[in-house]
Amino acid sequence: MSVAKMIDHTLLKPEATQTEIEQLITEAKQHDFAAVCVNGAWVKLAAAALQESEVAVCTVVGFPLGATTTAVKKFETAEALANGADEIDMVINVGALKAQQDEAVKAEIAAIASLVHEEQAVLKVIIEISLLDEAEIVRACQLAVSAGADFVKTSTGFSTSGATVEAVKLMRQTVGEKVGVKAAGGIRTKEDLQQMIVAGANRIGASTSVMLIN
Repeated sequence: MSVAKMIDHTLLKPEATQTEIEQLITEAKQHDFAAVCVNGAWVKLAAAALQESEVAVCTVVGFPLGATTTAVKKFETAEALANGADEIDMVINVGALKAQQDEAVKAEIAAIASLVHEEQAVLKVIIEISLLDEAEIVRACQLAVSAGADFVKTSTGFSTSGATVEAVKLMRQTVGEKVGVKAAGGIRTKEDLQQMIVAGANRIGASTSVMLIN
């Protein structure tokens, strides 16, 4: 697999304009990235523009805090899928995880997984590693896998820090080979990219994707 095909070309800044989103889409087509990752407001536009291409449309749910209700996350997911999203990156309820409310965390992921898989789409579960200790990272990954996640993802890119090599290694060890690991947040150089892949990431979220592959 080419490195480009491992990258979700990402623009999640709140101030992103339509022109910038269109530029992101053009770059994704040119370089044949795995997906574009955009906020929900841009899914319809991206889906229309990428219809004839191999590039998937990825969007975020419960983003960036994960602290909305399950009902809200379900609505966001259903609307995104109806608008043409192929992949959903959903933020867990981090507070619930930290409070050992594992059944609630798992039930929420399972509810989203069910909606996503009904549409043959892909679910990536963002655990926000910067807010978790090692034991919590392991628990979050185990819950995500048992609830039906296709990937676990390190970070939103909007918390105190992004992906780390140590966390990616730990996540890969925890989920095994059947579930994907997406590293995102702070991956800005080719060296960062390479380190994440060696650590076990098979998907990368980055906003500087074009620079990373050139």
